[in-house]
Amino acid sequence: MAARSKAVNTPVRIEESILILRSQKVLLDSTLAVLYGVQTKVLMQAVHRNRSRFPQDFMFQLSIQEVMNLKSQFVTSSWGGRRKLPHAFTEHGVAMLSSVLNSPQAIRVNIEIVRAFVRLREMISTNKELSRKLDELERKVSTHDKAIAGLITAIRELATPVPPTPKRRIGFVIDD
Repeated sequence: MAARSKAVNTPVRIEESILILRSQKVLLDSTLAVLYGVQTKVLMQAVHRNRSRFPQDFMFQLSIQEVMNLKSQFVTSSWGGRRKLPHAFTEHGVAMLSSVLNSPQAIRVNIEIVRAFVRLREMISTNKELSRKLDELERKVSTHDKAIAGLITAIRELATPVPPTPKRRIGFVIDD
């Protein structure tokens, strides 16, 4: 278990685990449990004992539809056998977990998770800065420089993240 926990605890893996739900960047309880090296139910027990520290903007429970959407995005489900809907923790909720879980591993993991959220925020602001500079350049380009205008358009398309395409369900199921 410890070797698996260390393998997941890299900045790239943490950033890949961050999801966008309800227009917020979140980590699921099961992902956090793996990072902290505990069972999901142990993590959630600690959270429920300290429920007042986790308001709705720090942590929320996923709806059935959100779970179904997540399951359809991943071929294999990591939620097999769960009896309760998963919880999602925002950046602030993850920071609050450091006061609830006080092991050395939890402290190290929390630091890396906060750094991952900061890196994502920096990437977003860098993308906005690039967009602003392209707007300025586009205004300066004369109508004769169609090639430069086409280049600016191509850069914008490359800088725009591609939304994930919904996957077709596998099995003996008829999709609507």
